[in-house]
Amino acid sequence: MGSDRKQKGLTTAFGVPVGDDQNSETAGARGPVLLQDVHLLEKLGHFDRERIPERVVHAKGAGAGGYFEVTADVTRYTKAKFLSKVGKKTEVFARFSTVGGEKGSADSERDPRGFAVKFYTEDGNYDLVGNNTPVFFIRDPMKFPDFIHTQKRNPSSNLKNPDMFWDFLSLTPESIHQITILFSDRGIPATYRNMNGYSSHTYKWYNEKGDYYWVQYHFKTDQGIENLTREEAAATRGRDPDHATRDIYDAIARGDYPSWTLEMQIMTPEQAKDYRFDILDITKVWPHADFPPVKIGKLVLNRNPVNYFAEVEQAAFSPSNLVPGIAASPDKMLQARLFSYHDTHLHRLGPNYHLIPVNASKNAPEQNYQRDGFMRTDSGGGGGPNYWPNSFDGPSPDISAKDPSFDVSGKADRHPYSYPNDDFVQPGNLYRDVMTERDRENLVGNIVSHLSGAQKRIQLRQTALFFKADADYGRRVANELELDTGEVERLAHMSQEDRAKATK
Repeated sequence: MGSDRKQKGLTTAFGVPVGDDQNSETAGARGPVLLQDVHLLEKLGHFDRERIPERVVHAKGAGAGGYFEVTADVTRYTKAKFLSKVGKKTEVFARFSTVGGEKGSADSERDPRGFAVKFYTEDGNYDLVGNNTPVFFIRDPMKFPDFIHTQKRNPSSNLKNPDMFWDFLSLTPESIHQITILFSDRGIPATYRNMNGYSSHTYKWYNEKGDYYWVQYHFKTDQGIENLTREEAAATRGRDPDHATRDIYDAIARGDYPSWTLEMQIMTPEQAKDYRFDILDITKVWPHADFPPVKIGKLVLNRNPVNYFAEVEQAAFSPSNLVPGIAASPDKMLQARLFSYHDTHLHRLGPNYHLIPVNASKNAPEQNYQRDGFMRTDSGGGGGPNYWPNSFDGPSPDISAKDPSFDVSGKADRHPYSYPNDDFVQPGNLYRDVMTERDRENLVGNIVSHLSGAQKRIQLRQTALFFKADADYGRRVANELELDTGEVERLAHMSQEDRAKATK
């Protein structure tokens, strides 16, 4: 890929040199992210506005309304009111989507699927924004705009480009776990009804006493997992590129309401301190043998949108929409999403997007001092005060809504990831211990069909990462691509920096 830029040094939009473009500035090595990281904010803010008016990611999707019902007592873990009693039901709106494709793309592309649920609780809206995979490609938000660019179209040819795709991933070893999942049979769900949904991130639940726990969400499909092979997906793209959108709409219309069982993994702060994996690393899972999932509820979708644009297209989900009893963790990716999602909605839908009916809080009225702005459709606070503090009976903060504090320490710096566990343990275990021989054959075939379009030097670099996860994994890919397995193994034993230089 060529460039007409003569200057090699990376700068901000205003020409200020950038010292580190891989690590967000955090308080200590494990975060949270600092607001003073102006390079990160500039990078994400610009990225949020790259597409008008289509979503920059998750552009193609389907949605439906329904309810969530509590099936187990979790009050020892959280004081969230919508989870306070077995049998309690809360209205929801859910949206499913592909990630990288445009609005006109096919539903059967090999791509993660978005899995977002908006809970209309009595304490305001709670948004859980996840994917159909339990992990992600990267763990630092500084890399996110770059990653998504590689999944989009080449800026010169306007075509999908395997070199872009695999060049970035082969230089980002933390992606190997998600790549192994994406190119497995689960990489192309047969329908939105036949896939799971995961929070991926770790969140904090806390109870009335202020005790807190780290948790992860798993929505397990009650319809069973079904996937498409790459051959079936190719045929489906030609036959019906909107098949998943059509499937969920038709199922609800005929009364075949899809449902998911919500299972939680729960960990105490004490267990987290010395755990063998970094619980805040979104490229890792918590093994079920260590933290068995607990069933706590049921998600049911039983209402199709009356108007697609009004509900599905204008639906705006943000992980920053949290209710008392649920809080964010210091996960760097999550910290940036708290800013980025709301920021992109302001750009795409306007400063009052929260008044659009699908986004509006149904059971807790807005009471604050934000006023005016484009498309303000309510009374805008009437004649009440527009400042705080005031002595005119305006709404005041409720101290009980604060979440428990946790210790933060360390130097404010751009810390590279330094947790002792490497990025190849879990994908290697997935390949060896979870996949069947047929799964492994399909995985290798799916990878080779895509990676074969990239330059040989990139093939070598990426295949070396597969080898580091599992030697058989790497050798199979190398053989199918007709690469020198000895060269692949040699690269696998190099440091990431040396491997990048050797394949430049």
